[in-house]
Amino acid sequence: MTTEDLHELAEKETDRQRQLRDRILYCAAAGCVSCGSHATRDAIKKALKERNLEKEVEVLGTGCMGLCGEGPLVKISSDGSVYERVDEETGRRIVEEHLCEGRKVGAHLIDTSQPFFSSQQKIVLEHCGKINAESIDEYIAAGGYGALARVVTEMQPQDVIEEIRKSGLRGRGGAGYPTGLKWGIVRKAKSEQKYAVCNADEGDPGAFMDRSVLEGDPHRILEGMAIAGYAVGANQGYIYIRAEYPLAIERLKLAIKQAERLGLLGNRIFESDFNFRIDLRIGAGAFVCGEETALLRSIQGRRGRPRPRPPYPSEVGLWGMPTLINNVETYANVAPIINRGSAWFAGIGTPKSTGTKVFALAGAIRNTGLIEVPMGIPLRNIIFDIGGGTPEGTEFKAAQTGGPSGGCIPAEHLDLPVDYESLATVGSIMGSGGLIVMDSTSNMVEVAKYFMDFCMDESCGKCIPCRVGTVHIYGLLDTISRGKGTTDDLALLEELCVMVKETSLCGLGQSASNPVLSTLKFFRHEYTDLLSKPESFVPSVSPDPASAGPADGPAANDGHDSTTHA
Repeated sequence: MTTEDLHELAEKETDRQRQLRDRILYCAAAGCVSCGSHATRDAIKKALKERNLEKEVEVLGTGCMGLCGEGPLVKISSDGSVYERVDEETGRRIVEEHLCEGRKVGAHLIDTSQPFFSSQQKIVLEHCGKINAESIDEYIAAGGYGALARVVTEMQPQDVIEEIRKSGLRGRGGAGYPTGLKWGIVRKAKSEQKYAVCNADEGDPGAFMDRSVLEGDPHRILEGMAIAGYAVGANQGYIYIRAEYPLAIERLKLAIKQAERLGLLGNRIFESDFNFRIDLRIGAGAFVCGEETALLRSIQGRRGRPRPRPPYPSEVGLWGMPTLINNVETYANVAPIINRGSAWFAGIGTPKSTGTKVFALAGAIRNTGLIEVPMGIPLRNIIFDIGGGTPEGTEFKAAQTGGPSGGCIPAEHLDLPVDYESLATVGSIMGSGGLIVMDSTSNMVEVAKYFMDFCMDESCGKCIPCRVGTVHIYGLLDTISRGKGTTDDLALLEELCVMVKETSLCGLGQSASNPVLSTLKFFRHEYTDLLSKPESFVPSVSPDPASAGPADGPAANDGHDSTTHA
């Protein structure tokens, strides 16, 4: 494969699409598939065949279109019309009325000028909902692998790293470590063998950002990883993805085969000396394997448990070799930065938090789905403009960012800019991008209890503060929620949360207390209203270290360590 061959493939696919009368795109992401989008596809194809249009109008599955709560979604390519809740009958009507008669099916037509669509800025998701998720030709026609071609044939590795550094891109899976700085450290490490790893072990409740990107635009991740491999000197890449994402795994496998067949992965990429291969490693759903050292152990076939750092994986990673770890969304930003320049990317968002962020908007919100917004956008705009506000009859109460590791942000901070630094000021984190909205019907003690139950269950059990501390915290929360807690219990709860936060080995334990501490800070009255007269605390869950946490069981967790989901 040469750059000329790449251009020819792009032109050939573009010409093929131009010869079509139209293209009907149906959402083939997991959410819409579960709502019956394949049946909708079949009905549309049948209606086209009945009218002898099957050769003039192409029907193709694409990635997530965003408004997940209204699926199945269908889009008409020629005029951009998007339809919601398209069942088989509505699919037939779209063919008969929209394509054949020029009349839109009003009852299911979405107003794409509404803020949910108009207030977003898509970089990571720019291809999702627009191209065939299973076609490398369509990805190439959309400019795919052009950045890799430029990097390999025109740029030196240090130039690539410098471009990423100047863009201000920060890791999109946790605390936001500067990506260019991390790449530079791995590049400087002395070793004959290096690795590039993609952390796709997305395990936060309510989060589906990485899954949607992998389902809708898998080649974007492969291209980003190959560019990273060239920059840091790695010739082998691994994508660590959880087994609960079968559709993403299927499409990644297909994408890897397609890229290898065209010589875009493998030996002598673009007839250069650069060799790079990518393999998949399937995780068993352990939340702590989102922490980088646990993830690496799991790739090596060992139990996924964190280890102390330093040394960091950038120096001692897979099989003792320097290893670069970035998450799905971070890699998805790489090709656009190379194509459009670091200055373009740095001009989006804020000076310290550049670019955009993908969020999975869920909970008590009218517009449930996947969104991508500029860094620094006020939380109010996300909740009320893009999200449409809370359900009728309720009021906004809090939003949690960062999944089980994040904090709950109350209504008084609705104008808070959503960026790394601002979220930290209210005890929350960006995390991988989960954003759960709670309304006036939510009980914040129960919210804290839910997330602590999750962290307690997912603790790998290696360190005592997390293994035992989360059990005690959960027991206190349970006692308080049942109206049997005392002021002493509340004081002990706060003390334990700080202890677990400051003494745990990895990011799971270090951030497990965030939901409790933030609800204590902003919704303390909900705790005190439940307190009874002073009495001795008897935990509802055994605090016996021998039974506290799965220390000897199978690995659990995907603990999105705020310092590692780069």
